[in-house]
Amino acid sequence: MNEADYKELKKGGMMRQAEAGLFSVRLHVVGGHLDTPQLRAIQEAADRFGRGQVHLTSRQGVEIPCVPQDALAALKEFLEPSGVGVGVCGPTVRTVTACQGCRVCPSGVIDSPELAEAVDREFYGKPVPHKFKVGISGCTNNCMKAEENDAGIKGWIEPRWEGSACAFCGICEAVCPTKAIVLSAGDGRLVIDPALCIGCGDCITSCPSGGMREDSRGYRLFAGGKFGRKPFLGKRILGVLRSKEEAMAAITAVLDFFRVHGKPVERFGDTLGRTGFPALETFVKERTERP
Repeated sequence: MNEADYKELKKGGMMRQAEAGLFSVRLHVVGGHLDTPQLRAIQEAADRFGRGQVHLTSRQGVEIPCVPQDALAALKEFLEPSGVGVGVCGPTVRTVTACQGCRVCPSGVIDSPELAEAVDREFYGKPVPHKFKVGISGCTNNCMKAEENDAGIKGWIEPRWEGSACAFCGICEAVCPTKAIVLSAGDGRLVIDPALCIGCGDCITSCPSGGMREDSRGYRLFAGGKFGRKPFLGKRILGVLRSKEEAMAAITAVLDFFRVHGKPVERFGDTLGRTGFPALETFVKERTERP
């Protein structure tokens, strides 16, 4: 096989193995979610076209290894009725990772799978200067490591103090992991420092009197992260995004910035190393009409 033909196969998620003539086929999985009929189809495909094995990737994906080259088209055709497609490689928007979010996890603040599906529908497989990864964490526990993605999201919950209901017990101040809450029972005051608050909601869930309440929920956006040979943690940009639509608009603008300023085979974090994060934030604010 010549290199041009192989590059086309690799773009479609079919990657050459060390063992000559065999390929590992990457499947399209969104947010780690697969239905049981899809799992059965993947099992049968691995038995029929591979060696009865699957590999679970570090980004919630599934690969079927040990597939002969002449069986690649048949495997793809076999999986199609189940709704399982092959993945992508190369300079594209890759598989979106997500936690189970607020529908399943007690700590969840946002519906991570819903946002992951939206991001996947809009951007998956679209061309960019280099691979681009999106990870969505439903809360500040950050299971999906937002800062390690080219674009990462964390769920955010905004606390609001109701002085009339407060018992001044000091629990909220004690449980706050960043010491953002300062209670002055003698003065009848409680102050929440917005610069220190990470939107975890611990003060709300621990409050026995109802004095600390949920004000709103939203999304925090991080950009420029990557792992690999030269790891780099992404940085937070913008304020709190208040809706899924705002989050989608911001991710769209981040991708547009990468397409305008990125160089071929340059990760987004390296692009931001050249342009600076303020340039990205200004660009995104202009595109999303944020103050």
